[in-house]
Amino acid sequence: MSSGNDCRPQTLTKPALSEKEAAELVDRVFGLNVSWLRPLPSYDDQNFHVGVSGNNNGAEGANEYVLKITNSADSWEPELIQAQTQAMMFLSAQGFPSATPYLTKDGSIMSLESGDPGNKKHMVRLLNYLPGTPVAKIAPSAQLLYEIGKLAASLDKALAECQLCQQTEVSDTSHLHCYHSVLMQSINHGDFNDYNILVDCSSTSLENPQYRVSGILDFSDMSYGYYVFEVAIAIMYMMIESPDPLGVGGHVLAGFESVVPLTAEERGALFLLVSGRFAQSLVIAAHTALLYPENKEYLMITAKTGWKHLMTMFEMGQEAVEKKWFETAQAYTHRAPAPSVGGC
Repeated sequence: MSSGNDCRPQTLTKPALSEKEAAELVDRVFGLNVSWLRPLPSYDDQNFHVGVSGNNNGAEGANEYVLKITNSADSWEPELIQAQTQAMMFLSAQGFPSATPYLTKDGSIMSLESGDPGNKKHMVRLLNYLPGTPVAKIAPSAQLLYEIGKLAASLDKALAECQLCQQTEVSDTSHLHCYHSVLMQSINHGDFNDYNILVDCSSTSLENPQYRVSGILDFSDMSYGYYVFEVAIAIMYMMIESPDPLGVGGHVLAGFESVVPLTAEERGALFLLVSGRFAQSLVIAAHTALLYPENKEYLMITAKTGWKHLMTMFEMGQEAVEKKWFETAQAYTHRAPAPSVGGC
C-alpha cells in the first residue's frame, strides 16, 4: 500500500471541516441533499464519501460522490486545479475510468469556500464516486500488473494529445538535467500508486479472482515530466505489497512499452528513478509524520515495506535488478497478453 501523495511535504493547510459542515457545504454549493457522509483517508486535502437522496435543483445525477476540499495552499492555484479537473474530464471522454465533476449551482466545476475553524478558504469540488477495490487490497496477477503499466502509458499518451493540458503550466519535474536531452517528454499523472488504482471483478472464482481496472484517482500530482517517470512511479508502488517485489517491474514495464517503448537511455535511468521515488516517498513521509503524529498510520503506510524493498534493490545491485526486469519484459514479446485485465 501507499499513502498516495507521500512524496509531497504537508504544510499546515489541511482542511478540518466537521461532517455537519461538509454536508451543509454540499447543500449550499451544489444543491444536493446529503443522506449520509463519511470521511475518506487523505494526505493534505480533506475528502468525504457522500451519498445523496435527491437534489434541490431538479437535475438528475449519480447517488454517490466524493467531496474534495483542497488544502488552502493549493487552493490559491485555481488554474492548476482547473487543469487537473479538465484533464480528468478529457480522459473520461476518451474512455478512461476517471472521475468527473458535478457542477456547482452556478455551473462551475469548483468553488472557493470558507468554513473550517481557521476560516481559511479552500477550493471545493464534487466528483462522481468511482466504485472498486484499491490494488493495495488484492494480490495483483502478472496480467494485472501488465495492464496497469499499459494503462499508465496510454493515459500519458492521451494527455499529450490534450491541447488544454499542453497550454497549461503544470509543475516541471525535469530534475535529471544530464538526461534531459534523451528522455521523451510527457504529461504525467505523477502518483500511479496502489491506492489510486481501483479494480473490480465479475469472476465468480474465489480461488482465482480475475480483476480489471475500474478507476484512476487523484490527479493532484500531474506534472510535465517524462514517460519513464510514470513507469518508474508505477513500478515502485506496485512493489509495496508484492510478495515478489523485484519481480513486479518486468510486468509493469512490458505493459508500458506495449504503448510507449523506452529508449536505451530511459531504460538505463529506470533503476535510479525507482530507487529515487522510494527514497523521496519514505523520507518525506517520515518527516511529515513527525509534524502530524495524529495522521502517522496513514502517512507511514509505504514505510512498512518500503525501506526493506529499497535496501533489497541496492543489495541485489542495478545490473541484476535490470536483468530481471528486462528479461521478464522481453518474454512478453513472444506471447500475446489477454485482451483485457484478467478477462473480467
